[in-house]
Amino acid sequence: MLDLKSSRDIRIGLIGYGYIAQNLAQRIGAEPGMGLAFVHTRRRAQAADISDGVFLDDISGTEERAADIIVEAAHPCFTVEHGETFLGQCDYLPLSTGALIDNDLCRRLSQTAKAHGTRLFLAAGALAGGEEMVKRSKPWERVCITFRKHPRNIDFSDVAFAAEDVTDARTIFEGPVREIAACYPRNVNTMVTGALLSTGVDACEGVLIADPSLDHAVAIVEAWGSDGSYLRTEKRQPVKGVSGTEMVDSAWFSLKRAVGQSTGTFELV
Repeated sequence: MLDLKSSRDIRIGLIGYGYIAQNLAQRIGAEPGMGLAFVHTRRRAQAADISDGVFLDDISGTEERAADIIVEAAHPCFTVEHGETFLGQCDYLPLSTGALIDNDLCRRLSQTAKAHGTRLFLAAGALAGGEEMVKRSKPWERVCITFRKHPRNIDFSDVAFAAEDVTDARTIFEGPVREIAACYPRNVNTMVTGALLSTGVDACEGVLIADPSLDHAVAIVEAWGSDGSYLRTEKRQPVKGVSGTEMVDSAWFSLKRAVGQSTGTFELV
């Protein structure tokens, strides 16, 4: 049964309790200097291993738990509906970065963070080459991010067709990241991260290919500079649900950096 630790620990609130959040909760419970401030999910039975003292039934009660950082691992709606409230209390790390395609919401979140001395973090996700995106003195001129996945690993809930409709490799979306994030919000968080780090969600190109022959997911990032420079990264990994299996490690890495804990012998700064 996962419970609270010492009041001296960095207190972390978790929203959602699916595959990623469950693994984060286990790692937080085993990590020296970290503890759970709360876990919130809409179905109490889903978090049966979370003690009553840690489980938060009503999302409006986050302030009473005095978290140092809240991690969202559930749905973009939590950032839309509660992001400003969270940032009025503590730092915030939303893993469903699709919420951030809303420019007005981003502005309000940034203003709230500045007003309260808190921080809004952008998780690296499965993005390879993210550091290259941000360290240039001149912005990238063009960026294209391509995902290839088996149809069963794509959530078609917000579009007019289903996984069984795809019998051969098929490009199911090609266009601005802002638009693909609206159509496939659970599938393209890494695309949104890449767009926010580079040319923006309107200029950054997103391509989603459903391919029934795949037994893994492929993410390709390409960037072109006005000086003739070119960046290309390709990552392949197994998939669980709609996320690559590396997502847990990536989210854990992002969380540890956000709370200022060491991530290993060599620090990437």
